[in-house]
Amino acid sequence: MNAAGATGAGDVAAGINRIEGYLLLHREQDIARERARRFTGRLDWLTSAQRAEVERLYVQDQLTATERNLRQVARRCDELRGEYQETYRALRRRLLVACLLGGGAALLLVLAVTAPALAAR
Repeated sequence: MNAAGATGAGDVAAGINRIEGYLLLHREQDIARERARRFTGRLDWLTSAQRAEVERLYVQDQLTATERNLRQVARRCDELRGEYQETYRALRRRLLVACLLGGGAALLLVLAVTAPALAAR
């Protein structure tokens, strides 16, 4: 794949993420509105204006809580990604060292076995 193809794939993924975010936001708004209606439905003494204001504040509060929770989840995902990447890098370094040491040991073994035969010539 060329660089333009990689950029195109990244753009597509970013676009899909934006669409998912948009749909998630609207779903959360719908859920918050429904909860607000159920809540104010039990308060039959509210006037229409009071009911609308309570529903508006309830939705606003719910969306603020949802945003805070999503930001916390995203932050934790970033932390975990960093931890996993560091662990992966450490494992790769250890594997490289093991391969180099193993290859060096094998080379020494070959030299030890063949050195007497070469010296006898």
